[in-house]
Amino acid sequence: MNTLALGPSWLDPDYLIQTFGPIGVLAIVFAESGLLIGFFLPGDSLLFTTGLLITTGKLDMPLWLMCTLIVVAAVLGDQVGYLFGRKVGPSLFKRPDSKLFKQENVEKAHEFFEKHGPKSLILARFVPIVRTFTPIIAGVSRMNYRLFITYNIIGGVLWGAGVTLLGASLGKIEFVHQHIEMILVGIVLISVVPIVIEVLRSRSQSKKAQAKSGDHGDHGDHDTPGDHDAPGTPNPPRGRHAKR
Repeated sequence: MNTLALGPSWLDPDYLIQTFGPIGVLAIVFAESGLLIGFFLPGDSLLFTTGLLITTGKLDMPLWLMCTLIVVAAVLGDQVGYLFGRKVGPSLFKRPDSKLFKQENVEKAHEFFEKHGPKSLILARFVPIVRTFTPIIAGVSRMNYRLFITYNIIGGVLWGAGVTLLGASLGKIEFVHQHIEMILVGIVLISVVPIVIEVLRSRSQSKKAQAKSGDHGDHGDHDTPGDHDAPGTPNPPRGRHAKR
């Protein structure tokens, strides 16, 4: 099966599966679920392609076993991310940017977590980048551990087994084989839509805030430089879901 490489060839799902096999799939799922370095990996398209290859006999692995192992890898990945977040705490929000780390991704995940609460652990599974950082943010916010485990397992099953089974089901349809490139592109685009919406919304809110600040500054009194403390990096809120 030839698929369309959405970027470097080593990020093409078919290439990854054919090269590294089931172990590679599990390693990628684990890394993307909770390791900072895994945010760029092709999770959704990888799972879909895995199910498709199994149902067409091109990947020699029982579907039920692969789904089970994927769910375990996804849950364990989030678990590691949560524990990492608890350990590093608010210092994560002060970590400088690097090639593999952007402070912007942490802030987006934090906003996503604060907005959706515990269910963000389920919703974030279907949003690239956000799914990598959300369990870490849950740890930083010290979310109740039992609550975290519950939503972690539910999210791992719905995403890990769900997307794989979807690929296996659609893999029996001839149309899918003929248009697999288009379908994989569609999966990626659909998964990116929430990020685009969030970015546009954040920009809109930022512009409104700047406009308000400008209007307020025009009519307000001018303070002397010594009237305010120097700006610093505030500690992130612990969140309304933190363990008391």
